[in-house]
Amino acid sequence: MRETAVESIVSGEDTTLAEQVWRNAAEDPDAVQFVRPDPDPRSWPVRRSGRGGALPVTCRQFRDDVVAVARGFVAAGVAHGDRVGLLSRTRYEWTLVDYALWSIGAVTVPIYDTSSPEQIRWMLGDSGAVGCVLETADHAFSVADLRSELPELRQTWRIDAGDLIELVARGRAIDATEVDARRAAVTGADIATIVYTSGTTGPPKGCVLAHRNLAADIGNATAVLPQLLHPGATTVLFLPLAHAFARLIQIGMVHNRATMVHSADISGVLDQLRRFKPTFILAVPRMFEKLHDQARHTAEDAHRGWLFGLAERAAVRYSRALDTSRGPGRLLRLAHLVFDLAAYRRLRAALGGRCRMAIVGGAPLGERLGHFFRGAGITVLEGYGLTETSPALTANLPTAMRIGTVGRPLPGVRIRIADDGEIHARGEVVFGGYWNNPEATRAALTDDGWLRTGDLGTIDDDGFLRITGRTKDIMVTAAGKNIAPAPIEERIRAYPLISQVMLVADGRPYVAALVTVDPQAWTRWREQHGHPGASVSALRDDPELRGEIQMAIDRANRSISRAEQVKTFRILHRDLTEVDGELTPTLKIKREAVQDHFADEVAALYQGH
Repeated sequence: MRETAVESIVSGEDTTLAEQVWRNAAEDPDAVQFVRPDPDPRSWPVRRSGRGGALPVTCRQFRDDVVAVARGFVAAGVAHGDRVGLLSRTRYEWTLVDYALWSIGAVTVPIYDTSSPEQIRWMLGDSGAVGCVLETADHAFSVADLRSELPELRQTWRIDAGDLIELVARGRAIDATEVDARRAAVTGADIATIVYTSGTTGPPKGCVLAHRNLAADIGNATAVLPQLLHPGATTVLFLPLAHAFARLIQIGMVHNRATMVHSADISGVLDQLRRFKPTFILAVPRMFEKLHDQARHTAEDAHRGWLFGLAERAAVRYSRALDTSRGPGRLLRLAHLVFDLAAYRRLRAALGGRCRMAIVGGAPLGERLGHFFRGAGITVLEGYGLTETSPALTANLPTAMRIGTVGRPLPGVRIRIADDGEIHARGEVVFGGYWNNPEATRAALTDDGWLRTGDLGTIDDDGFLRITGRTKDIMVTAAGKNIAPAPIEERIRAYPLISQVMLVADGRPYVAALVTVDPQAWTRWREQHGHPGASVSALRDDPELRGEIQMAIDRANRSISRAEQVKTFRILHRDLTEVDGELTPTLKIKREAVQDHFADEVAALYQGH
C-alpha cells in the first residue's frame, strides 16, 4: 500500500458551527455576511434595499435572524438532537434555517429540491424528522401526500408562504436566553446534519456528520487556502446547498466572515456573476466545459474562430510552462499578453471580471481544460472528497497544484492506496457512520478503521492523488479485460458537440458507447449543416452527425489500448437528465438507470454478436 498524509492544523473537537455567527457579530457587526439578490418580503422580512434591489445582510443582522428563527423552533417543540428536513433551492433562508437549527442542537436533513416524492419520503422517514422546512407549493403538496407514511413528522413550514415569519412571531414567547442556553449545550461531538448520498445505485444512505467533522474540514481548508477564504472574499453560490461540497463553502464563508450571494436560478447564473463580481466561485466541471464552448462559439459567430484556436493553444502552452523550472519563454509571454487583450479578458468578464480562482469537484475537469483556464487567468483548483468525509479530503492549492490530479491531502487527512487500487481515507473529517444502517457502516470501513471510498486512484512521488475510476464502475469484457470507463468517457466528452457519454462493456465482446448531443451545440450544428429546426432524434443516423461523433471517439481511442477502444456507438434521441433519474445532482451518470431506460439502444450496440 502507498500512503500520504498531512499533519492537522486545526482540530474540530471543541468546535460547534453556530458559535461563529455570534463571534462575527461581536467582532465585526457591520461586515456584510450575505447579499440577497432580489429578496421576497413575503418569505423573509426586507428591512432595507441595497443597490439594484439587492439586500446586504450584516453579521449582526444574520445573528439576530438566526436567534429569531431559533426561538421559533424552540416554541414549536424542536428539541436537542431532533431532525428537521430542509427542502429548498439555494437561498438565504436555507442558510438561516441551517444555522438556527445548529444553534439549538437540532439536526438538519438537507433534501434536494428536485427529489422525487419517494426520495423525500425515504429521507424524512428514515431520519425520523419531526418537521420539515420547504420552499414551494409543489414541495408542500409532495410532503402533504406523504404525511400518512411519516408518523413522526409533526409540522412543516413553507418559505414562500411566509411560514418562517409566522414561526418567528411564535418564537417571541421564548426568551432569547433560552437559545443561548441551548447553544452552550451543543458539543463538537453532537450531530450537525444527516446528509443522504445521492448515489448512483440503491436507496440513499444517511451520512452522519458531527459539528467537529465539518469544523475540522473547513478549519484546515481555510488554513491552506487563505487566497480564497478570507474577510473581503465574495462568491456567488449557485450549486444546491443540499450537496455537501456547497454546504462546506457556506460554512467557510461564515467561518471567515466573507460575503456570499445565494443564487437559486442556475439559468441566470452568468448574469449574477456579472452583477456581483465574485472573487472565486464553486462549480462542477460541466460549467467550465460550457463556458469554454460558449467562448469558442461566440468567436466563430464573429468569424474569429481561428483567433480563439490560437488563443486556446497559447493558454495551454503558457500554463504548462508555468510547471517547468524555466517558466514561459519571452515569445510565449508576449503571445500570452496579446491574447489576454484579445480573448482572455472577455472570458474573465463572463465571471464578473474579478474571479481569478474557482474550486471544482464532483467529476474530473480534464487536463487540457484545466491548463486552458489557468492560462486564461482563472486558476481552477480541483479537489476530491465524499459526503462521508465532510466532504473535502484533498485539494490543489495555488501554491501547490498539479493539473490533472485532485491535489494533496488537506491537513489532518491520511490517504492510502490499497493493493486493489482503492483509495482509503482517515482523519477527523471522516463521518461517524450511516444513520440506521450499521451493516452499511461496517462495509464502508476496513478492519483497521479506514474508510473505503469506492474510488480508484494513484499517488505520485510528490503526494498528489489522481482518480482513475470507481470500483463499482469497473467493467469486465467477455474476454476478461478490465475497463475503467471514466477516463475514456472524459476524453470523448471533451468534444463540444457531446453532452454525455456512457460506455457499455460488462460481459460484452467489445466496448461500446451511448452518446448524447449537447442541446446548445445542437442548435448551431443543425443550422450550419442545413437542418434548421430538426431534432436529434430525426438526425441521429445522419452520416455527417455520426462522422463528427466518430471523430471524437477516434481521438480518444488513440490514447488507450486496443482492448479499451470504443468499437461502436449509438446517439440517444435526448440528453440524460436529473429529472428522469439518469444523473445525480452533481451530474454523475446513474449507469443502472441509463441501461434500464435505454435497454433497446444497448441491445442494438451488439446486434449480430
